[in-house]
Amino acid sequence: MNPLNGTGPVGGSLRAVDAVLLLVEDDPGDALLLEETLADSDLDAELVSVRTLAEAQSYLAGCDRLVCVLLDLHLPDVHGLDSVTRIVHSAPDAAIVVLTGLAESEAGLAAVATGAQDYLGKGHLDPETLSRAVRYALQRKQVERASAALRANERIAQENARLERGLLPVPLLHGEDFGAAARYEPGRAHGLLSGDFYDVVQTADGAVHAVIGDVSGHGAAEAALGVCLRVAWRTAVLCGTAQLEKVRLLEEILVAERSDPHVFATVTLLVFPPDRRSVRVVRAGHPGMLIRSGATVRQVETPGGMALGLLPGRGEWPQEEVELPDGGHVVLFTDGLFEGRTGPDSRLGEEGLLELALRNAALEPAAFVDALVDGATEGAAPFGGLADDVAVLHLGWGKS
Repeated sequence: MNPLNGTGPVGGSLRAVDAVLLLVEDDPGDALLLEETLADSDLDAELVSVRTLAEAQSYLAGCDRLVCVLLDLHLPDVHGLDSVTRIVHSAPDAAIVVLTGLAESEAGLAAVATGAQDYLGKGHLDPETLSRAVRYALQRKQVERASAALRANERIAQENARLERGLLPVPLLHGEDFGAAARYEPGRAHGLLSGDFYDVVQTADGAVHAVIGDVSGHGAAEAALGVCLRVAWRTAVLCGTAQLEKVRLLEEILVAERSDPHVFATVTLLVFPPDRRSVRVVRAGHPGMLIRSGATVRQVETPGGMALGLLPGRGEWPQEEVELPDGGHVVLFTDGLFEGRTGPDSRLGEEGLLELALRNAALEPAAFVDALVDGATEGAAPFGGLADDVAVLHLGWGKS
């Protein structure tokens, strides 16, 4: 609520519905002087008078309106700057104007440093000075509170960003004979991480395991669930869990951790044996993949089973072996890459994605991944952009 009823901090009048002036003064003569000054000013505000700090704190605790406290520093139950500190702590939304004696200007400055918004000398009170002090105090308090809230939000955002960056995977590879290039674009506003997830792990036998998945939804809960599934998958790989058992494990964790029974996840799991001739694929409701070899790209969609969580415990997921040409690479992606609109009634689709891949087939792995994401983004830009999360993973023997 804006306490100012005008175009500037000293223009217009302060309405009674906007704020309360709480006078904390035990000297009847000084209290009467201030009441008379207020009556001659253009401040149309309710005045409440109390004699002690305890009474002031009790009033503030039950008041839900804007309050400007006119505070004497010499009260029966407290003396000096402690009164300012106690009001700041007990009523942080209240503005404070300290009332000082003739020789207490330094005390007034100290009170401002302690948390008050302004100070007034009792011997120099006039209607205009009082009006200006109250208006400025209320406005400064609102600016202080807004700035504090902004700083708090910025700190939270920075901490969330650090947390989310820490949750993005670092491929666990033993050497430089296998390349992994990735790109991740969350769909939720201001987020770094969302429901899509991926990971790459090489085991002691030289085989490289990879996963890509997509949790339905785009919020923080989906991001947390995606991270949970990724960590569970990596743990299962390092423990030597069989491929199909990993899928069942991921479904059990999904069902146990999801906040809504309608949440599901699609995943593709790969194993690149060290012989470099093939890749073993398990698909659970996830899109197919691209296989690159030289300047050629083809789309491969192996037989698969249903997405995880749709019918818990009843899914069947076949494992298929796909031969790789010499120097062949596999490109995995989530459906956010090709579901963006490219026209009022059209989407890029998997065929459009293949055309985009063929146009950029000669690029190096990281540049190829960027070309896919940037091309899909540019095509969807005139029609609202990519609304879903996007993850792309480029994998194969040789450096990426």
